[in-house]
Amino acid sequence: MNQNGPLAATTLNHLVLAAVERYRKPDAFRVKRDRRWVDVSHAEFARQVERVSLGLLSLGIAPGDRVGILSENRLEWAITDIAILTARAVTVPVFPTLLPHQMEFQLKNSGMKVLFVSTAAQLEKVEKIRTQLPDLAHVVPFEVPTREVAHVITWEGLMARGDDFGRTAPGRHRELALSAKPDDLATIIYTSGTTGVPKGVMLSHGNILSNVRALVEIMDFGTRDVCLSFLPLSHVLERTGGQFAMFHQGATIAYAESVEAVVQNLPEVRPTMLVGVPRLYEKAYSRMMVMLAKMPARRQQLFRWALGVGWQAAERRMAGRARDPLLRLQCALAERLVWRKVQARFGGRARLLITGGAPLPPPVARFFHSCGLSVLEGYGLTETSPVIAVNTVRHLRLGTVGKPIPGIEVRLAADGEILTRGPHVMRGYWRDDLATREMIDADGWFHTGDIGSFDADGFLSITDRKKDIIISATGKNISPAPIENRLKQSPLISEVIMIADQRKFPTALIVPDFAALRAEAERLGVNAAEDATLCRDPRLIARVKAEVDQVAKEFAPHERIKRIALIDHDFSVAEGELTPTLKLKRKAISDKFKAVIDAMYEGTSPDSPEE
Repeated sequence: MNQNGPLAATTLNHLVLAAVERYRKPDAFRVKRDRRWVDVSHAEFARQVERVSLGLLSLGIAPGDRVGILSENRLEWAITDIAILTARAVTVPVFPTLLPHQMEFQLKNSGMKVLFVSTAAQLEKVEKIRTQLPDLAHVVPFEVPTREVAHVITWEGLMARGDDFGRTAPGRHRELALSAKPDDLATIIYTSGTTGVPKGVMLSHGNILSNVRALVEIMDFGTRDVCLSFLPLSHVLERTGGQFAMFHQGATIAYAESVEAVVQNLPEVRPTMLVGVPRLYEKAYSRMMVMLAKMPARRQQLFRWALGVGWQAAERRMAGRARDPLLRLQCALAERLVWRKVQARFGGRARLLITGGAPLPPPVARFFHSCGLSVLEGYGLTETSPVIAVNTVRHLRLGTVGKPIPGIEVRLAADGEILTRGPHVMRGYWRDDLATREMIDADGWFHTGDIGSFDADGFLSITDRKKDIIISATGKNISPAPIENRLKQSPLISEVIMIADQRKFPTALIVPDFAALRAEAERLGVNAAEDATLCRDPRLIARVKAEVDQVAKEFAPHERIKRIALIDHDFSVAEGELTPTLKLKRKAISDKFKAVIDAMYEGTSPDSPEE
């Protein structure tokens, strides 16, 4: 790539403008309109970016001003993001699942002057807290509002303003965009806030660009690839990996209609790449295990044979060894009879399935690798732009998060905490110097709060989270993450949160996999129409508890869960049980289900070394 190409970029603005000029793809983007997928070219994208960017300048937006985006994934999100950056302003993404009171702090703390929103529903959220946002001067909805609202400028109206402004200042957009510096603040991304008030992570152009460069160095993808964008663009992983890295390499980005429509969109788009979180793969795995259980014995036998063959091939691939002729023949047969049906669920041509944000259960990873799908697990944080380590097709070890990416330093502190230093580490927390000093020491090492270990070949494993350590009533330390992750390997268990802090013995709140639970209910002759009824049935509770007891044998006596309660709904962001990045909000869940938890500790205590 020549000196003007994306690889030579020093800022995100330079990266995008160079990519548009270099690739000039007619199908740079795909969006679904009127029930059919249509292509949008680099040229059309660039025109709209310029119009929106000049529109912001016409509103008085100056370098360093904050501009928000409250929207689901869509082409307008990307257009707006690049328009903000090329105006040398700062993008503040807001998760569209947040309720008004949950987003108020972010909108106010950032001091944003303009906020883009996707729909009338999102506009209504903002209107409910508008009086609390003194800095917010304008709201720009992507869709035409259903009613007239003060201080609202329509999407088309903003672009028309940009056209007028551009005629008075020809060349201004490109000149301003290319004047940005690597150290300029590009975005403020508010952390999920599992505990306490969210903190605004400040990432510069150079921070994100360094991560992009590292990823494209170790991942093999390019202009022929298609990425389905569904992980929220408010999430730094999707923004860095699913947006800027795709720009960098000239891949096509297709925007899913919604998270709920992903299953439908996969066979329509037939992506070659996905950037997701473990829950996507866990749910697909669970559905297939339920289907497998219902198959006739001979088909089950065939399915398991194909998985066995696939795993042999995967092990050889990970060890860098070629398949022998017999194994190649077996793989061809297994692919035709079984693997293609699994691959079809992801569109039929997926090459790279990237996952991060939480641990991927080893059986899930093994299953997909056994079906010829490369699920590559990585690790990072918003504060690190985000990737610290990731598995690749050439360097892969299941059960780890891969090797550190090029150009950064990673080491372990005396207590095993993972520390990292390099161009990927944030500038700090917005308006919170104290919190910044607590996370980045005097030598520039960022303290992740995660406990890890390296194997002899340099692969990193995450073993714990310092803040999640539970101390029982008898003073015993319990690490819930390894236990919870092991339990989620059960086909009957979708989510679990361990309870033991200042308690005599451990218990757990469990969200069952309802498809698997219904299959089990049918087997046991349990008749129930509602999930709540299933979760109260003693036979099903006992069945799930049997799974828990089996796993308990793998842990120390004081770590073994003695009692459980089944929760009759998935934990959700809307109910305040999950962060927008789908992490458990432990305190919120414990408070919400206090009565259920207390009930598990009533009556005679089970035999326990804690007594």
